[in-house]
Amino acid sequence: MSLKRTQIIDFQISTTTVYVESESVPDQSRYFFAYKIAIKNEGSMGAQLMSRHWIITDAFGHTEEVKGPGVVGLQPRIAAGQGFEYDSACPLRTNSGTMKGKYEFLSDDGETFEVEIPEFYLIAPSAVH
Repeated sequence: MSLKRTQIIDFQISTTTVYVESESVPDQSRYFFAYKIAIKNEGSMGAQLMSRHWIITDAFGHTEEVKGPGVVGLQPRIAAGQGFEYDSACPLRTNSGTMKGKYEFLSDDGETFEVEIPEFYLIAPSAVH
C-alpha cells in the first residue's frame, strides 16, 4: 500500500532590486545593489527555509556561488498561506549582472525540497545610457 501525499507544496518567490549609489564607487569597479526577496507559501503545508544557494554573475560572465544556512541569519518557518520577506545586498565589479539560485526547505512532514529563485537583474543607471 502506498501513501498519497495530500499536502501541496507551492512556494512563490518575487524580487525587487535597487542600485545603491551611495555605496558604489564606479572608479574602483564597485557597484552595490540592494534587493528584497518575498517568499510566499501558497501550499497547504508549512516548511522551514534551511539553506540558500546563489549564483551571481557579473557583466563579464564572472560567476560567484554563495551557499549557507538560512537567509540573513534566520531559518524561518513559513506556514501555509503565510509569507516571509527580507532585504540583502550584493556588490558587483560591473555595473550590471544577474542573480539566481535556490532555497532548500524542510517540510512539516520531514521531507526536504528545493524551490528555484528565478533569475533577476542588477542594473546600475550607468548601464543603460
